[in-house]
Amino acid sequence: MWETYSAFANCYGGIIILGIKENKDGSWYMTGLDNAAKLRKDFWDTIHNKNKVSVNLLTDTDVEIYEENNGIIMVIHVPKAKREQKPVYINGDMFSGTFRRNWEGDYHCERSEVLAMLRDQPEETADMKILQDMPLDVLNSETVRAYRNRHMAYRTEHVWERLSDAEYLERIGAAKLSASDHVLHPTAAGLLMFGEEYKILYEFPEYFLDYREILDPTIRWTDRLQSSSGDWSGNLFDFFFRVYGKIVKDLKIPFKLEGITRIDDTPVHKALREALANCIVNTDFYFPRGIVIRKDTESITMENPGSIRTGKAQMLKGGISDPRNKALMKMFNLIGIGERAGSGVPDIYSVWEQQGWKQPEVAEEYGPDRTILKLSFVKSTDKKALIKSADKKKYTNKTRQQLEKITEWMEPDREYRIAEIAEFLGIKETRARELMRELIQLEKINAIGKNKSRRYKKAVSCD
Repeated sequence: MWETYSAFANCYGGIIILGIKENKDGSWYMTGLDNAAKLRKDFWDTIHNKNKVSVNLLTDTDVEIYEENNGIIMVIHVPKAKREQKPVYINGDMFSGTFRRNWEGDYHCERSEVLAMLRDQPEETADMKILQDMPLDVLNSETVRAYRNRHMAYRTEHVWERLSDAEYLERIGAAKLSASDHVLHPTAAGLLMFGEEYKILYEFPEYFLDYREILDPTIRWTDRLQSSSGDWSGNLFDFFFRVYGKIVKDLKIPFKLEGITRIDDTPVHKALREALANCIVNTDFYFPRGIVIRKDTESITMENPGSIRTGKAQMLKGGISDPRNKALMKMFNLIGIGERAGSGVPDIYSVWEQQGWKQPEVAEEYGPDRTILKLSFVKSTDKKALIKSADKKKYTNKTRQQLEKITEWMEPDREYRIAEIAEFLGIKETRARELMRELIQLEKINAIGKNKSRRYKKAVSCD
């Protein structure tokens, strides 16, 4: 049970039920436990024992005991641990006692995963580190000049325009004054943004950037760009603009007119810049496999090492910004790229919906941590089967209202069958199932059981 407690706490929370077993058909039967008073005392004694559990996330209301004729059932609601509380581990050993949940099983975290959780704990992100062994001239002067030109074009007559390169790099967070020698040295963010690839590898041995384009199935790559090729700098700034130019090159997006002026920078272009910047600023550069951007005729997929710091549900909802690399985010913001309000991903979803394309897909992988965003340019068919395009906005608002109505109506400790939900909303069961699938994807609802015996329960809050 304690392995599962650790696994739930280090992911998205969950519910542990003691005293029941699952049948092959997905239904449950009660086996029962004995002596409720002793069971409760033993549980709380153990969870407060630091030698057994590193941190207690629970309050009295998170543990419930139900007494039936043939025994006792104990229900434990485990919340998601906060970033600064992870890793949650057991048996007094961080590296052998940290677990995560992967589908329906608990797995033991690798050392690299534990170290990633530790890196994510502080408010000062890893890219703010001063690289004391490196002089400022390790940064590529041409990249710095290109960045400054973009900044001044975006913010004309900015007060930093007349600063020397060293002073300017300090202002943007690419350099810091060392307390030991009182000399400016590059920060990790400065090295990543402006350094040469072979020098970046001194600090980040796993650093790797890869763009793959497959537009012709008879050719392995129609275009390929790698940070290790040696024919360009290999840093993040140059990678961003080279890749952005490639991913928008073949987009068939109608231009707009403002008066008689043609405007080529559409909401889709802005959303793609946001997605690419989001991929970069949330990368854990100490993890293997690096950033991979794949483009084919129907989609663009962006992969970055590192989990979602706010959690998938919060990221899709928006409103909270918690980038893994705050200094890198600042640098992108200064040239007009990226969102600091936490609304970037919801805005991308909104743009894709307006275009009538399939909804973007976000996935997380563990062991090692990896976040994947797939942006498809294929027209959505599921909504068109339900409504006419003219009613699209009305349908979206109605769906949103139905989803909110369900979550407000459902009680946290009760399980509901699909017939009850359909009756409450006054809709058919097929429509109710569609709504529940959306709520499960948003992690608002948990599904219990399979097929006809399936029931639904309000998800444990992770806030």
